[in-house]
Amino acid sequence: MADTTRITVTLPTELVAALKELTDDVSGYVAETAARELRRRLVEADLQRHQEEHGVFTEAELADARSRIGGHPRAGASAGRSSR
Repeated sequence: MADTTRITVTLPTELVAALKELTDDVSGYVAETAARELRRRLVEADLQRHQEEHGVFTEAELADARSRIGGHPRAGASAGRSSR
């Protein structure tokens, strides 16, 4: 089991009630949600750095990436690649 630290957070009553309807382990649920958000931000920062160095992703690159991860194209998304 991973090391843990006990903290106290204040959440809206309605949110706590909704969380308790979803899970018996609110702490675990919140921990997993926080970890997922941290991973998302790290990936977003890496992608931003890549684009700053190599240019914006093309529509073909985005479509390929989405197909590899099981995502779906977003309507109206447009991006051209700047010259490398």
